[in-house]
Amino acid sequence: MLLIIAFFIISIITWVLFFRPSKAQGNLPPGPPGLPIFGNLFSLDPELHTYFAGLARTYGPIFKLQLGGKLGIVITSPTVACQVLKDHDTVFANRDVPAAGRAATYGGSDIVWTPYGPEWRMLRKVCVMKMLSNHTLDSVYELRRNEVRKTVGFLCNRDGSEVNVGEQVFLTVLNVITEMMWGGAVEGKEREGLGAEFREVVAEMTHLLGKPNVSDFFPALARFDLQGVEKQMHALVPRFDGIFERMIGKRVEEGNKKSTDFLQFLLDLKDEGDSKTPLTMVQLKSLLMDMVVGGSDTSSNTIEFALAEMIKKPEIMKIVQEELEAVVGRDNIVEESHIHKLPYLRAVMKETLRLHPALPLLVPHCPSETTTVGGYTIPKGSRVFVNVWAIHRDPSIWDKPLEFDPTRFLEDGEAKWDFSGSDFSYFPFGSGRRICAGIAMAERTVLYFLATLVHSFDWRVTEREKFDVSEKFGIVLKKKVPLTAIPIPRLSNPDLYK
Repeated sequence: MLLIIAFFIISIITWVLFFRPSKAQGNLPPGPPGLPIFGNLFSLDPELHTYFAGLARTYGPIFKLQLGGKLGIVITSPTVACQVLKDHDTVFANRDVPAAGRAATYGGSDIVWTPYGPEWRMLRKVCVMKMLSNHTLDSVYELRRNEVRKTVGFLCNRDGSEVNVGEQVFLTVLNVITEMMWGGAVEGKEREGLGAEFREVVAEMTHLLGKPNVSDFFPALARFDLQGVEKQMHALVPRFDGIFERMIGKRVEEGNKKSTDFLQFLLDLKDEGDSKTPLTMVQLKSLLMDMVVGGSDTSSNTIEFALAEMIKKPEIMKIVQEELEAVVGRDNIVEESHIHKLPYLRAVMKETLRLHPALPLLVPHCPSETTTVGGYTIPKGSRVFVNVWAIHRDPSIWDKPLEFDPTRFLEDGEAKWDFSGSDFSYFPFGSGRRICAGIAMAERTVLYFLATLVHSFDWRVTEREKFDVSEKFGIVLKKKVPLTAIPIPRLSNPDLYK
């Protein structure tokens, strides 16, 4: 009762002193009316991407929501998105770090939440130029290949039985990432149980990151953690932190300077030190957390959506398999060297990311100063959502936007719509300074794994009439109903599955 009373008193004082609309805020965007103190919090729909898209049809391409003590701004058009992510990129390069984000990444010390500045630039350079460069990814191809081949063998042994595709894809991607980081993977009997457990932990972490939290909307109440979000996140983080500590301790004890994996690179960088922006142990573990949580869930969900869309439309699956047979052959297995010869498969990936972008609202931006966007005032400190999901389904931009049609990305579309973030009609990985650092790795992972799954197996579902590709909102978009399907080996030589 005391907490409830305190909540109302502090909320009223905060609203009156700081957040009550005033002329000083200038010409704010339009938006739905809300309640005093709470604003629009009680009207939020859990499926935020579709809810925001519906509001945009009423209030236009830029609108506001009063989220308790926080002003939310939602962008739903390429023109306005360009102003935020390109024209005023530096101003909007910061993040409004949620309580769950701080708890998950050692106080917000990772590349996602670190404020724009020297430390962020150092972390970005480490990721893009060293850890995730094309040269580095080329050097660890055999690791990716080995993990994908293990999964092919596992699926072959399940011939005739349903498989939870998302779980197996997730575990494979997780194994690829951990192999690249420190040379460790989940093997043998642990595969099914531990894979499901890890996926559950990552899913819960991303759920908490996207969950509306009173602590974020009323900062004065953050210390009370009224919804228990931080407590829940602090209970999940040790599951991975223990692994990080163990691997770091083992590597330091061994003094293995001959290793070429990511962990050794980061440890060497930390020891060498940079007098201006040194890499700390906290930042090192935060980068490892980014790789595990960010890299595994997003790529595996994209692969699951893509395979589901092809199962739903067998004519598309047939075209992909025919392309693979022409390039790879039924008496051979897919290699990454084949990927650049598979334009239709690449178009499938692009179309999947159009309909089901991994982060439907991207990661919210936060202006460092009050700025005019789209003719409206965006106050400093606002939480800015860019609804890339809605932009990718805008009928004024896309022909038959709800239809899964990879051909729109062939010919002219292949050159026009890439992952660079330069065209604000299609930017699934974001744009500007804060564009995703792992695009090269995601592209390789998704294309190689998807090609292997479709080339090595036919896929059958038991209840096609009930089959759908509906989504469940989170900071990372997921398939609402997990994809379960029966893999049927289709290559000419059984030895290719060993």
